[in-house]
Amino acid sequence: MSDDNEYAIENADAGASLEIPMEAGQVKKGGYMNIKGRPCKVLSISVSKTGKHGHAKCNFETVDIFNGKKIMDMVPSTHGTTVPIVNKTEWDLMNIDDEDFVSLFNDAGESKEDIKLPTYPENLAQEIRDCWNDGENQVVVTVQAAMGMEEIIAFKKVE
Repeated sequence: MSDDNEYAIENADAGASLEIPMEAGQVKKGGYMNIKGRPCKVLSISVSKTGKHGHAKCNFETVDIFNGKKIMDMVPSTHGTTVPIVNKTEWDLMNIDDEDFVSLFNDAGESKEDIKLPTYPENLAQEIRDCWNDGENQVVVTVQAAMGMEEIIAFKKVE
């Protein structure tokens, strides 16, 4: 082997997938599914009868978990779809900078500074800013992660 070949490993993970495959007929109301590459929460499902081509169709009414847009999709019940792995974690809010990036810390001492205040719902960012009151109050935010995206979805003031 030659020494001129250097390998640069920039990232290492356990190879965990961001989504898992699932048959469309197995997706339940209140669960999650991917539509057009976006993680969505299933609001309702209606299943049509089998037609002349032999497949029952599942009509999904969903809402994007990061921007709140309603998305409809129709998938044959026996065909595959993907379900995102959604994680929610709580972080202590330490700072909000001028560009709306937040500094967060968790109980394990890890920090996170690459998340902005949320843009959806419209008033959530201002509510967090008002509750935090330039560091006067201790605030815990809930960060939802799915498909490589992270967003603050809730907060609470610690008494």
